[in-house]
Amino acid sequence: MKRRNFVFKSLAAGSAALTLGSPVLASGTNMLAPEKPAPFPAVPKHKFKLNYAPHFGMFQKTAGDDLIKQLQFMADQGFTALEDNGMMGRPVEMQEKIGKELARLGMTMGVFVVDKGGNGANTLAANKKEHVDIFLNGCRRAVEVAKRVNAKWITVVPGDFERNLPIGVQTGHVIEALRRGAGILEPHGITMVLEPLSDTPDLFLRTSDQTYMICKGVNSPSCKILFDIYHMQKNEGRIIYNLDKTWDEIAYIQIGDEPGRKEPGTGEINYQNVFKHIYNKGYKGVMGMEHGNAMPDKKGEQAVIDAYAQADGFVV
Repeated sequence: MKRRNFVFKSLAAGSAALTLGSPVLASGTNMLAPEKPAPFPAVPKHKFKLNYAPHFGMFQKTAGDDLIKQLQFMADQGFTALEDNGMMGRPVEMQEKIGKELARLGMTMGVFVVDKGGNGANTLAANKKEHVDIFLNGCRRAVEVAKRVNAKWITVVPGDFERNLPIGVQTGHVIEALRRGAGILEPHGITMVLEPLSDTPDLFLRTSDQTYMICKGVNSPSCKILFDIYHMQKNEGRIIYNLDKTWDEIAYIQIGDEPGRKEPGTGEINYQNVFKHIYNKGYKGVMGMEHGNAMPDKKGEQAVIDAYAQADGFVV
């Protein structure tokens, strides 16, 4: 017992020496100081019921040009996801940096667009080998990008109509190409989400029911619907009705009011009712904020945040 007490006293004396007289500590060096950890995310200002995903640039006037600081601002406001259509075009180093910060903040990566996956000059409806090859190569490259940012969804647009072919034949061509793309993505747990658009009547994919039919034809967990509320309000209306009719193939939702494609409350869509309906259906996925700001500068950025707080204020 006496020897044990001596040991304790010796340790205590050594500790005191380090505290009071150690040249290591007195010299001002940080040899014993731990590496400073990254700060924990602040308590968010809003607790949204759904996983709304802003994009880079949406809060740039307030948060600054640095993409990581913009991410941190989004998290501080209560947004739990990010959407970045142009992710494939960013340097690898930035992709990795974004992925690391998303993980630290506990945020989900939403969609990015498959580069050259399908557009007016590269239509899957034509069944041209060079077009299909561009699409499949885009899927392969998208897998590598998705790994860096932990993305689970990528946006695909089949391109334009091939007007000299019957619509059924065009549809068959699109389904076959998408099956091949799904075969690339499925082993990695990545889903391409097909987006019907309203930008021009030349686009092959226009409505939610058409997209639903194509997804059933592809018959893969890696090929689902991206239901963009803005585009669907323009092309077909009846948002809640069409959400319900195509629900089992919807994997991702995007937001934008009509007319104008700005934040909720700036157009004709009753977003509080739409959000409540989506919430009550049990949707846990990302809600991409793919729209502009109705007003410029910091005031406009705060207006976007306020609009989502109001639209998300439905009673459960």
